[in-house]
Amino acid sequence: MVQRFQQMVRIDQPDRKAIDWLAAMPECRDLSRSELKAAMQKGAVWHSRGKSQPQRLRRASRLLNLHDRLYLYFDSSVLAQVPLEPALIADEGGYTVWNKPSGMLCQGSKYADHTTLYRWAETKLKPERPAFIIHRLDRATRGLVLLAHSKQQARWLTQLFEQRQVTKTYRAVVRGCAPEEPIRCQLPVDGREAISNIRRLGHDSERELSLVEVGLETGRKHQIRIHLSSLGFPILGDRLYGNAGVDDPDLQLQCVYLGFDDSGRSASYQVPESQQLQL
Repeated sequence: MVQRFQQMVRIDQPDRKAIDWLAAMPECRDLSRSELKAAMQKGAVWHSRGKSQPQRLRRASRLLNLHDRLYLYFDSSVLAQVPLEPALIADEGGYTVWNKPSGMLCQGSKYADHTTLYRWAETKLKPERPAFIIHRLDRATRGLVLLAHSKQQARWLTQLFEQRQVTKTYRAVVRGCAPEEPIRCQLPVDGREAISNIRRLGHDSERELSLVEVGLETGRKHQIRIHLSSLGFPILGDRLYGNAGVDDPDLQLQCVYLGFDDSGRSASYQVPESQQLQL
């Protein structure tokens, strides 16, 4: 049976370990200390001090101060999930490039983050490093994602994205016969400028599907999905904008190329051709 609850405790006795406070919670009476420690490692426990925002707390032996607050967001079904395995495309020390599989999250929830890409990187990379999210792909979207491994690198890479200095190219399998002529779609998304350059790579007349390449000049949420659907070519498997059926595959959208200038060096990364979406 799925067990799900939220609990907060305000620390009224200093110098006790976090695991002791968790074990003392009434809702945790049926949980062992090893189960609570596993929940901490998977990101279900948060800690705040003073006016600071809560941060994940993974160390069971952490001593807590008077008036600290400890939060537990427990969901047995979430904690039981097993992370998918991304492929490391490049390790540049200060940042890494990953090929995220469809179904993997970029960002976690308050209940856990152990199935996310950034947590995979933090626990698997050698040498170990913190990981910071620079940009995101939807859970169902596969392809290239950049992670920074210091706050300085995170600021730099975030600035590149904000200033549109990162070249981003996607592939998508869409319904219908996309035209052979390139399309420059400038339909605003959520009232903001959004520009996608679309080029057909192939067409399957029997299945009435097309393979398209999409280059982004802006990076609005769901931009590609909205633009292709508005043009009459919804992405195969798009249940939000394309009315996909239960028998359709997962979203057929993939980020296949990222490129930018790295201190005068042309940094470019792509998914191997054999792993890119095809008709």
